[in-house]
Amino acid sequence: MTMLKAGQPFPKQKVAKLGGGELTLGEPREGRDWQLVVLYRGLHCPICKKYLKTLEGLQQNFYDIGVDVVAVSGDPEEKAREMADEQELSLAVGYGLTLEQMAALGAYISDPRSPQETDRPFAEPATYVINAQGNVQIVDVSNAPFSRPDLEGLLGGLKFIRENDYPVRGTRKAA
Repeated sequence: MTMLKAGQPFPKQKVAKLGGGELTLGEPREGRDWQLVVLYRGLHCPICKKYLKTLEGLQQNFYDIGVDVVAVSGDPEEKAREMADEQELSLAVGYGLTLEQMAALGAYISDPRSPQETDRPFAEPATYVINAQGNVQIVDVSNAPFSRPDLEGLLGGLKFIRENDYPVRGTRKAA
């Protein structure tokens, strides 16, 4: 697993997109110059369902400040479709993220606790904000489903960053 560092170039990843075509994680779409990538565990995760529903409700607010929004998981297409339908998502949903792609993003990967949970290893939650230069502005990677950034707080922070040309934080080496 490679840990992504603040300020480094984001490792662009191509994934299949619900509805057809591809998404490139790290490449904003539709005239926006920043991108928020939310890596979610999968359909089996009730916390992810609530989180994605919240993200859906804030999507336009992110768009209004020039931030593209995508959600992605290692789920196959049918599970990603069920998640999108169940949560009434209009946001871009990528699926089929491979273990190698998860590792390149610095995600923690877990095995299912039982076949009833899910049928494959999956990434734990992670949030990445990629700036206009293609660099990691914000990275939040968790090893458990219970820890992830508050989306309204993140939105407010991104407004502040963009309005005040606030630098990437956390880039200093210890010694």
